Amino acid sequence: MSPKTAKSSTGLDENVAGFLSYLLGFITGFVFYWNEEKSEFVRFHALQSIITFIPVALILWIFGWVPVFGMLLKVLAAMLWVFLMVRAYSGQACKVPLVGNIAEDVAKKWAKNQAAEKPEKS
Repeated sequence: MSPKTAKSSTGLDENVAGFLSYLLGFITGFVFYWNEEKSEFVRFHALQSIITFIPVALILWIFGWVPVFGMLLKVLAAMLWVFLMVRAYSGQACKVPLVGNIAEDVAKKWAKNQAAEKPEKS
């Protein structure tokens, strides 16, 4: 599931769209998940952004006020966020533990359904 500098249905290169899927956390994840029509790579990163950063946001909201623990969580979340953006921009589908496999399975099922819906040209 790596882009070959192909364009996504948004008109952006797949690696750029994957990067942008993480830029504002689950918000841009939703934007790219619902607007992407042909790239499994972009859908994977968008879905992984959603599944990863909704729980991260909730955890930070609940525990973020705890002095040392909250700061540690914020630093770890920021490191994960930057890491995922860099990997997506470099064209790599890096799976986050626990959620990466879910995102990959859904993206592959979506791609299979998209291929089945395309009419065959004769």
